[in-house]
Amino acid sequence: MTKQINNPFILALKAYNLTVEIHHHSAYQIVLSNDTPFTSTINGQLCERIHGFLLKPQVPHFCVAEKGTINVLNIEPYSNIGLELSRRFNTNQDYIIFNSPSETSTFFQTGKDTFDIYIIINALLSKLPVVEYDERVTKIVEYIRGNYFEQGITPQTFADIVFLSPSRLASLFKEQTGSSLSKYLLWTRLRQVVYLTLSNKDRSLTDIAYETGFYDLPQLNKYMYEMFGMPPKALKQNSDLIQVY
Repeated sequence: MTKQINNPFILALKAYNLTVEIHHHSAYQIVLSNDTPFTSTINGQLCERIHGFLLKPQVPHFCVAEKGTINVLNIEPYSNIGLELSRRFNTNQDYIIFNSPSETSTFFQTGKDTFDIYIIINALLSKLPVVEYDERVTKIVEYIRGNYFEQGITPQTFADIVFLSPSRLASLFKEQTGSSLSKYLLWTRLRQVVYLTLSNKDRSLTDIAYETGFYDLPQLNKYMYEMFGMPPKALKQNSDLIQVY
């Protein structure tokens, strides 16, 4: 059986004078600058003086934007927008570079040459596809969204919910979402970390770590480096939350 879901899950950030270390994450990521070109190394390929890019999940990269402002959209791979973006890549293509407003207009179908992040978000949201998923995958995603803060979640936890073996469920989940169960759980936790960190900058990072299912702040720092290329402290100092969709 299948189930329809219409949930975009976009986390939009604005970053200032940013340099991040090499990292990879379980999201589709759109990075755009509407003022100063920046440099990024993606999958070992140096890309100089670019105005933006779109990455598939798990593609290693780092970015240097020491002047100007960049806007970052992290898009959940399970979402209907994430699945739609996956269809726009050619075979064996891991990233797409944007060097001009006309290139972003053509790709995102904005109807207007622009790097404006709000116009691009609206273009994405206006073209939401209706996608059907295996109801067992849907049930797992709903469980993670409601219980990501619980410690001790294991592959068997998920398997017991849908009455599949851990290996069969892992294969089904990967096939439909493009992400492993563990990476999806981690991404859900970190997305909430980013939201809590930037929506209330006076909150303790240690408290946020506990609230989102991490054992302590050092563990959170470790995974933030892996998936965002910076610790949450640097994120707090150099970024602002635009909106969560």
